[in-house]
Amino acid sequence: MRLLSRMSLPFALLAGVLAAPAIASGNTGTAEGGSGHANGYVYLDDNTAAANTISGFSRAPDGTLTALPGSPFVAGGAGLGAGIGSQGAIQTADHGRYLLAVDAGSNQISVLRIGADGALTSVPGSPFPSGGVEPNSIAVNRGLVYVSNTGAGGLNYTGFTLSPSGQLRAIPGSTVTLPAGSGPGDIVLNSNNTKLAGVRVTTSLIDSFTLDRNGRPHAAQGSPYPAQGLGPFGSQFRPTDPDQLFVDNAHNGTALGTVSAFYDRPNGTLSSIGASPFADFQTAPCWLAISPNGQYLYALDTGSAEISGYAIARDGTLTLLTNTPVSSIPGVTGTDIALSPDGRTLYLNLAKINSVAAFAVDGGAVTQLASSPTPASGSGSTAGVTTS
Repeated sequence: MRLLSRMSLPFALLAGVLAAPAIASGNTGTAEGGSGHANGYVYLDDNTAAANTISGFSRAPDGTLTALPGSPFVAGGAGLGAGIGSQGAIQTADHGRYLLAVDAGSNQISVLRIGADGALTSVPGSPFPSGGVEPNSIAVNRGLVYVSNTGAGGLNYTGFTLSPSGQLRAIPGSTVTLPAGSGPGDIVLNSNNTKLAGVRVTTSLIDSFTLDRNGRPHAAQGSPYPAQGLGPFGSQFRPTDPDQLFVDNAHNGTALGTVSAFYDRPNGTLSSIGASPFADFQTAPCWLAISPNGQYLYALDTGSAEISGYAIARDGTLTLLTNTPVSSIPGVTGTDIALSPDGRTLYLNLAKINSVAAFAVDGGAVTQLASSPTPASGSGSTAGVTTS
């Protein structure tokens, strides 16, 4: 199957992606680390009821973590104090300059500046309204931001721009209202800001949109599409191919987990790649991450507490390579997943024990570091994990 090249995009759309003045340079998966001995940072949304906080860690070159002085940092809004059923509750932006986190208890998004030492401080005006009720997922790329809101009376996807000074500004005409009971979860942007996708976990549907030069979404013909399994949950566009979308299917049942691969056509329509969906023979693959070089995919199987590693062929076909236990502690599993910008370390949010696990990456295989897991400094029901 021939893949769409970036040069074949309509000129006006490409010009908007590259030159739109309202959209600052954003996080493209190559965020820089901080100064000193830290190679970068890792953050969790503590999702603390009432006053939400963010737990921060310095990340050494070998992937080991150390709690940052001053952590946890005040987010500005309120968390839920209960689990957030989605991927992407916290993200970095603008090459590691800013951190965005959902405040699901106050219907807001906090934007914090990341200091050279990893410390967080709120930008003026933060937290910002999420555009709906109970935000649970954030997508950000090149200063374009989309938020999934999952609460009754405010279920939607809403778009924003992130200004050079860190302010979120709602994009007029960007809100997509969703039906009651649809259970929106993860929302993702592709690498050139021409596509947006969101999953409806409860009703097992996938929304697909093209984006115009102002960041407004236009539903693809036939969207939403039936997922290839029950409970589509985590998702990501391939970093090296903006026309390949991967979605894991979490609710198929015991040992029936799968990951779907789609070709996202220029008009936003989705078509299955190869023999998709691809089995991992595990239970409840809820979260996924793709290596920066686009060669490997890692699915976190919450139900069976395993990490499934796949190789990604050029055409998007997946080959299962290995399954690795999350923890030696009975009953402990992960609740989100993220790779370091260099792709050498995989981090898991272990919300049940308020910790972060770290795994060294070797192709599709992962091995837990001897120092892992590292306790978080905040309290609450932590959501998401992100790196810089």
